[in-house]
Amino acid sequence: MEEYLIVDGYNMMGAWPELQDLKEENLEHARDRLAEILISHHAMTKRKIILVFDAYQVKQNIGSTEMRGGIEIIYTKENVTADMAIERLAAQIPKHKKVYVATSDRLQQETIWGKGAFRISAMELLREIKQTEKEHHRHIEQKVYVSNRLEDQLNPEVRAALEKLIHQDKK
Repeated sequence: MEEYLIVDGYNMMGAWPELQDLKEENLEHARDRLAEILISHHAMTKRKIILVFDAYQVKQNIGSTEMRGGIEIIYTKENVTADMAIERLAAQIPKHKKVYVATSDRLQQETIWGKGAFRISAMELLREIKQTEKEHHRHIEQKVYVSNRLEDQLNPEVRAALEKLIHQDKK
């Protein structure tokens, strides 16, 4: 079943220690870092991820949407909160799709339950991302190197016989 993950960007940035520190230094870098984390998560899980940033207090902001690394990033327009955009998105996704909304905002969690979506807190999402990364790395480490060279695929007796022939030709 196709899964969607709608993420309240500033909510994650306020809850994840790495992003909290980065946000204090440079808000744009913190947004980019969150997007990078979610792009990586998307690559490992194949979930459709929509990252929403709240820009409702930015005067005359028309809002914008971009695709980056397979995820959709939405910046709301003036007078539209991230919560409003997330509620609208959760309601628009067909009911037969599984929708998760990542937010630690209590009121938002209750609202999205009413829309048929599942909620996941900021810290639960962070744990899920770390666990997915761990499993992915473990899977890569377990892969056995397989050579494509013909000589590495030969039966040991056949290989020994061929080597003997090669050495006889050199004499």
